[in-house]
This record gives sequence, C-alpha cells and structure tokens, in this order.
Amino acid sequence: MRCTTFGHRTGLRVSEYALGTANFGTGWGAGAEPEEARRMFDRFAEAGGTFLDSADAYQFGESEELTGKLISADRDHFVLATKFSLGAAPQPGFSRTGNSRKNMVASVEASLKRLGTDYIDLLWVHFPDELTPMEELLRGLDDLVSAGKIHHSALSHFPAWRVSRAVTLADLRNWAPIVGIQHEYSLVERTADRELLPMAESLGLGAALWSPLGGGLLTGKYRGSAEGRLTDLGAVIHTESTDQKSAVVDTVLAIAQETGVTPAQVAVAWVRERAARSVATLVPIIGPRNLAQLDTYLGALDVRLTDEQYTRLAEVSAVPLGAPHEGIAATLNHLQGGATDRVAAPAVPVACRTDPAE
Repeated sequence: MRCTTFGHRTGLRVSEYALGTANFGTGWGAGAEPEEARRMFDRFAEAGGTFLDSADAYQFGESEELTGKLISADRDHFVLATKFSLGAAPQPGFSRTGNSRKNMVASVEASLKRLGTDYIDLLWVHFPDELTPMEELLRGLDDLVSAGKIHHSALSHFPAWRVSRAVTLADLRNWAPIVGIQHEYSLVERTADRELLPMAESLGLGAALWSPLGGGLLTGKYRGSAEGRLTDLGAVIHTESTDQKSAVVDTVLAIAQETGVTPAQVAVAWVRERAARSVATLVPIIGPRNLAQLDTYLGALDVRLTDEQYTRLAEVSAVPLGAPHEGIAATLNHLQGGATDRVAAPAVPVACRTDPAE
C-alpha cells in the first residue's frame, strides 16, 4: 500500500486506504468481535496500512477502546483519527453532544482515555450542529492543537460553504488550519462532485471518502437477497431506486466479468482511479465487517481499469451539476466556438486595461 500526505496543508503522511473502525465492537448489536477486529487490523497493517478512522459514537465508544488497544504496541506508527459531536452513549443528552467548546473538550478528553493515548493525530468535527458559531469551533480546535491533545483538525459532513468559511477564518486569525473533509462518495453517490471535491482541490484539503461500495449495493449481492443489509442501524442504505443506479450496478457487474475480479473490487478501483486523477488527496475509507471483506478491499489495490472502463463507469454514474456549473460550462463552450445551435450565452466581462499610454 502506498502512502501520501493528507492534502497540501499538512505534512501528515497517511496510507492510501483508511481503515474505518465503525465495525470494531458490537455495541450497536452488529459488528466484529474483538478477535475479528484484531485479525482485520493485523492484515491491514501487514499490507502497509497506517490510517485508522474512528469516532466516539462508533459502537458507543467500544470502537475507540478496541482501536486504542490494537495500536498500543506501536502508537506512533499509526495515524489515528477520531470524531466528536454525537456523544458516546446510546442516549448522551444535549449537554454531551454538539460542537460547543464545552462538549469539544469533554469529548476529546473522554476519547483520549478510551484510546489509551495522549494525542489524536486528526480530530474530525463529525457533523455541524447548526448552533455553535464557527469562531468558537475553530478557536477550540486551535486550543487543542496548542495543548498537544490533537495535531490536526478537519470537518466531516459539512457543506462546502461552511468548510470554505472555516478555512478562511482559520487562516485570517492565524489559528490551526482545517486540513480536510470527510463525506460519502461512490459510483452511486457522486454529488460531492458538485461542490465538495472541487473545493478540496482548490483549497488543498485532503478528502476521506466513506462507503466506496455504496453500502454494499455495488457488490451486486443485494439483487438476490437483503441478507446483511444494516437497515436496523439506520445506516446509509442505497437501493436500486432509480434507473441510473440500476445502470451503474449493471456496468460494474459487466466490467467485473470482463476483468475477472469481483464487483466490489471494480467499484473501489474506480474510486482509486478517480483519486489518481485529482489534484487533491482522496483517501477511501474502507469499512469491512470481517477478514474476507477486508481481503476484497486489499485485492482492489492490484486492479487496474482501462481508460475505456473508467470512462464507462464515470459516464453512467455522473450526476447533474446544476446551477451555476452547467451555465458556466455552456458559456465556456460558446466562447470556445461550440454549440452554435444554442441560445447565445450572456456576455462575459473581460479585464479592462487603463494604461494611460493607450
């Protein structure tokens, strides 16, 4: 497994996969027992994986406890990321949730104890709470960096405009920078192509991409049975609810047959190729529930799609970009001499020269 820096705003080195640990433990009633979690962790580490992604809410804190024990023998070798916002208890109450300085500090202290470490490499703000001022959030993160309790901070599930504002405020106030974003991304969920990924590329942010298999839809296994679908957990569930999603699954299955690998490996290979074509650092978060699933993910590291296969998947899964992106594209096309049968595009202002010598 190769390594990269997590974006262009930090020198933090991470593996090209992050191992999501939401399935470490059984606090939610589903997941991996400690021994299976250890087998997955060991296999991931043997393959060169160093980036681990957890959260206080995962398995009601059990995920952090198991993750901390697994890395304890060589803590500094691993890049440990965790999240706060939702609380670690089944019913945490409003005082132990959200992004206020009070909850931020209390959550980090509790995570450090569960993880058995004195620092967190990357702290994610798990969700925006629609209440806490961005200035309070950023200043609190800056204080945690100054105290050495976290090294870097990033935003998960935040819309692009909030991330952009946070990055700008932190830079203007000389606070610890926001270094990355985390969001869902796969062949059946590409709406991040509208704003989030272009923003990450522009601002030099790293992007951690979860659910690269679309909640298992892209494996094709749910066409025959719903067994294993985590509906009871309220987890992200994708179904073939549109003609496009069915077409995407059809194309994944067809390319899997062409290449002689599994549909899951085709789906992950496409995300990896998408990452290779981006100027931003895009890191898929893999979330296996057992060793066999992890081996499938690791096998995708050796899958190479042809340009034709990549393009077929990109085209069948593409989402409408909407306004203003489609209008901009039409205007640029017009200026470049294309689409002469379209309605004339609006005039685009150009820079005016005021050189008095002219």
